Amino acid sequence: MLNHGFPQSAKPARVVVLGARGFVGSATKAAFEAEGTAVLALGRAEIDLHSDGAADALAARLAPSDTFVVISAEAPCKDAAMLGRNIRMMRSVTDALAKVQPEHVIYVSSDAVYADSMEPLNEVSCAEAGSLHGVMHLSRELMLKDAVQGQLAILRPTLIYGAADPHNGYGPNRFRRLAAAGEDIVLFGEGEERRDHVDVRDVAELIRLIAWHKSKGILNAATGTVTSFREIAEMTVALSGKAVAIKGSPRQGAMPHNGYRPFDPAATFAAFPAFSYTRLNDGLARAQREMTEAPK
Repeated sequence: MLNHGFPQSAKPARVVVLGARGFVGSATKAAFEAEGTAVLALGRAEIDLHSDGAADALAARLAPSDTFVVISAEAPCKDAAMLGRNIRMMRSVTDALAKVQPEHVIYVSSDAVYADSMEPLNEVSCAEAGSLHGVMHLSRELMLKDAVQGQLAILRPTLIYGAADPHNGYGPNRFRRLAAAGEDIVLFGEGEERRDHVDVRDVAELIRLIAWHKSKGILNAATGTVTSFREIAEMTVALSGKAVAIKGSPRQGAMPHNGYRPFDPAATFAAFPAFSYTRLNDGLARAQREMTEAPK
């Protein structure tokens, strides 16, 4: 759960976004810049977190009055080598924090830290990662908890979608690209798994609100609505206006998360009563427009 350091919101002096060139990072940078907040955008071109001098280079860019948003990661984490690299990256961050402590730190983690449950997950649900991706984020959360002396907020988004997503993962992002190309959408099984999907702009807005309230604690970014992958494919095809077939396929192995991973978003609305999540169909429509309008 979140606790606000500022009952009334106050504009951060400066926001440092680590991982600002990525999908979530670029959306976060845009959200702060749109309101006129000073932003220092750091990507791999500025600091290579794998390098020996990364901690010193990062510390030299931080100030005690900063809000520091840590997004940079190699994701999704699929194997032990990626796990090791992600821990090395966070070690550079925590070594930098040993030299300079920003006023506020926000870490963008993942809902993968939670154990599966047929009951809606919330911020006090068991954090017992069942995948290397979850282990990676939970380990990095613990590293930051040990390193941050001031305010630390951890945001745990569920599946994120948006036009600029580079990963082409199964779900809205891949379905949209397949439909645009007029190619069949092939589902795992019959696409019956039901999952929660959150618009990347909603994630960025929650980061902005957390920064303005100098919040600490844990918050999930999940809408509270689960939708099957088949339904998402059908929405995507309808938005594309193309005659694209949606096909099932033999499932290999067990259905992920038992086919159902619900969330209770009550903590989001308790923390930020004026905030509302984008409805999935509206978010998919916006992503479709943005993809269509993007320069070729």
